[in-house]
Amino acid sequence: MFKIQSSTLALAGAVLVSTVASATIYAAGVDLVTEDFAQPPSTRGWQVFGDTNLFQWNQAGQNLAVTWDSSKPNSFFYHPLGRMLDRSNDFTLTFDLVLNDIAIGTDPGMPGTFEIALGLINLSKATNTDFLRGTGFNSPDLAEFDYFPDSGYGATVAATLISDTNEFNSGGYGFPLELTTNDLFHVQMHFDVATQSLTTTMTRNGQPFGPIPDAFLGTNFSDFHVDCLAISSYSDAGQDPAYAGSILAHGILDNLSLGVPLPAGTLTGGFSSGGFEVRFDSLTNWLYTLERTKDFSSWDDIPPAVNGTGGELELSDTNGPAGAAFYRVKAAPGVQPGL
Repeated sequence: MFKIQSSTLALAGAVLVSTVASATIYAAGVDLVTEDFAQPPSTRGWQVFGDTNLFQWNQAGQNLAVTWDSSKPNSFFYHPLGRMLDRSNDFTLTFDLVLNDIAIGTDPGMPGTFEIALGLINLSKATNTDFLRGTGFNSPDLAEFDYFPDSGYGATVAATLISDTNEFNSGGYGFPLELTTNDLFHVQMHFDVATQSLTTTMTRNGQPFGPIPDAFLGTNFSDFHVDCLAISSYSDAGQDPAYAGSILAHGILDNLSLGVPLPAGTLTGGFSSGGFEVRFDSLTNWLYTLERTKDFSSWDDIPPAVNGTGGELELSDTNGPAGAAFYRVKAAPGVQPGL
């Protein structure tokens, strides 16, 4: 079942020096998306672009049956994130995968290998007619898991990051690593802002599988911008005939999860110089505002709003009301120009 969850951090009440009033502070919580396919995904915001027959909800098994068929146009089973992620955002993607069958060279004119894929896409770019994954030059803004079956050089698992301008990251390729059929693979991919790396860990039937090298972004890598979680069946069109590949695979996906960290961490608050102050660890690309209420029926913004820095921030109310007051930190994705 698709869910958007949030948690709240609270500090114990404190006493204003001049008014004998109490104040409690609350912080907006985690942005977490999970899908266990217990309910029809179409009722949970999931959509299909391209060939709808490639993605079928299995009600009895509570999972998603997927066909990766490179003879078909680009097709995506996707869910919008409601925000844009880039190299300044930590995120973690996990999923379970069982391959029922997989074959390459299914088009005799394209005998080489081709990928099955799952990850993060930029919907507006991925659905353009000129988006061609197989060329290596026409598939911008991806952060995804790819598997290339063996075509003579060894099967490959790839953690792939592609920029706005089609720059590929270096590294992130593990081989020879064959995803055997009828086995349960659990995959976790974590992008870490501090190290600018995409780390992939896997198990097969509960046992470690791999390793897969980390994918590191260099200082010259511009950026990627992704806004949808997607299972991607890519067209094999546009490839160099000398290296062209094709694929037909069937599998089961379950327990998808995409999470980002708390936008306000290590929250502390107290009173200083007659006012209320709160300190917390911020994230870049987030805008923070201190809000105050006396009755929980309405909230007042306490200016100024502050852009996250990736370090500790402080917000304060220097003119608190008499009586009880309650505070919270509002965190919204994006930044405000000029702050």
